[in-house]
Amino acid sequence: MYWNKLIKNHYFDTPVAHIYTANLFDVKRYDVLYENQNNLTHQEWKNFKDEFQVNFKLREKLQDVDFGQNVICLWFFKERADSTISYISVNGKQLKYAPNTFFITKSKDIKFVKTKRTYNRNPMFQIEMTTEKFDEICERLK
Repeated sequence: MYWNKLIKNHYFDTPVAHIYTANLFDVKRYDVLYENQNNLTHQEWKNFKDEFQVNFKLREKLQDVDFGQNVICLWFFKERADSTISYISVNGKQLKYAPNTFFITKSKDIKFVKTKRTYNRNPMFQIEMTTEKFDEICERLK
């Protein structure tokens, strides 16, 4: 991934260490992946996996996230038709659930906060990241 593009403004240590940033990934390429999010055999997804050598899985909603991972690395694929305002809450801090946004933390205290109106899908990709990689990125950004 483009972890080298992360800058100090993307790192937060309150209430827990986490990274949150929008548009780290090229928007045009994101759009192609977005259009094919339900077809991971599409050539663009194959190219993505080959280029970045990462494992990832589509999650339809936050409840589907594998919290057994040491690092929770989520890439939000909010539906274009979803005009609701939703948030990810990490240890009580609210972060906007927005398209092409990355959220990375070791915390397991993560909740999805919806407004009164809900949308049927809240897709995101969970990307595998090692604790060592997360710690390395955090140290660089501090």
